[in-house]
Amino acid sequence: MRLELRVCQHCLEGDHGNEQRTALLNDMVNCAEQIKEHREVIDLDEVHIRRVRDDEPGKPEALPVVSATIQNDQVVLNDTQLVAEGQDGNMLLYANPDDVLTVLAGNLDEINKAVAEDVTVDLSPVGAEIVSQADLGANRDRNPN
Repeated sequence: MRLELRVCQHCLEGDHGNEQRTALLNDMVNCAEQIKEHREVIDLDEVHIRRVRDDEPGKPEALPVVSATIQNDQVVLNDTQLVAEGQDGNMLLYANPDDVLTVLAGNLDEINKAVAEDVTVDLSPVGAEIVSQADLGANRDRNPN
């Protein structure tokens, strides 16, 4: 199984002036980096984090999927997406930032359940709100009684 997170480098650095988007993208990258570090725990073969700049074509690094929208009668490639390739070769594409963060947080939740150390990521207020609505919350108490 493989994951590839694709984000806009300019938004990530705050160049586009949207502080909430910058915080959310940083949350995504921080989660993906933790997942990459512990990928074997949830049977991931690869985790790629692709930072796309305006001055490059923006092709995916490993998984050949790019989402697009139509804006002003033109096709525009989405600069934020998460692609997950399963063992059967099927690919799931998440283009909504809330969905991307929720999927990444869910993967971290699964890792947290399987390892002794805490692998959670300190999320921004906007990211924490999104994840709290998804009701993921790792159960750190392995003894149900």
